[in-house]
Amino acid sequence: MSRLSGAVVVITGSTRGIGRSIASGCAERGATVVVSSRSDDAVRRTVHEFAASGWRASGIACDVSRHEDVEALFEHAIDYHGRVDVWVNNAGLSAGYRYLDEVSPDELEAIVRTNVLGTMFGCRLLVPYFREHGGVLLNVGGRGFRGDATPHTAAYAATKAAVASVTKSVAAENRDAPAIHVHMLVPGMVPTAFYEDIAVSPRLESSRHDVARALDAFGVSLAEVAAKTATILDGPAWSGTGRTFTLLPRTRVVAGIARMVFGRRRRHAEGP
Repeated sequence: MSRLSGAVVVITGSTRGIGRSIASGCAERGATVVVSSRSDDAVRRTVHEFAASGWRASGIACDVSRHEDVEALFEHAIDYHGRVDVWVNNAGLSAGYRYLDEVSPDELEAIVRTNVLGTMFGCRLLVPYFREHGGVLLNVGGRGFRGDATPHTAAYAATKAAVASVTKSVAAENRDAPAIHVHMLVPGMVPTAFYEDIAVSPRLESSRHDVARALDAFGVSLAEVAAKTATILDGPAWSGTGRTFTLLPRTRVVAGIARMVFGRRRRHAEGP
């Protein structure tokens, strides 16, 4: 029997992009999904569209940088559906492709509060609940999660390295509770508005086309995100703890690198 059939799955930042794909993938397998974003209108529209597809869904507005909002989202799931089986900390912000000195203090604070504190708020709330009732806590990672240098995305990458550290630490703290499973999901480059509307430094404008080339070489489609994440939450995520699930196959990484190198050499040969 499917683990997701009849399960209650809460996804932060799930009215568009990766979060919405995860929600739709889970709903297709019979889960009741609880969607959220900072926009009331976006939440209402998403719930209506899911219902029109025959999926069970509810949701409320939630700014994960505010612990009160995260708590309200949890309470909504309990009040409306009686329990939570899976919680996905997905909501995130990026400063685009820019030098760190071009990112304002307010932007830096918003990125850290959303990506790091938002994940921590979800973890601290769900850990005691899942220790008692069982469940999966899935944190969404991203570029920089290994702690490598990521020029022009320093702020975002630093937060994803923090998410990776938090995930490993929370998993280790709760190894004595076999009912709780804490993991990280790394989707890879997904062609969403995140990239379509991305801010690019004036000093990097000439390389804006490199984003499109990278998406073409390494991109993971929204359909793949939906299907593969649902498959993970339907089985592997319920075994063990502290795992990192990557949606980009290694074979595609190798092929993508080859395509990028070939394209770079061809552009160099063609000249300006």
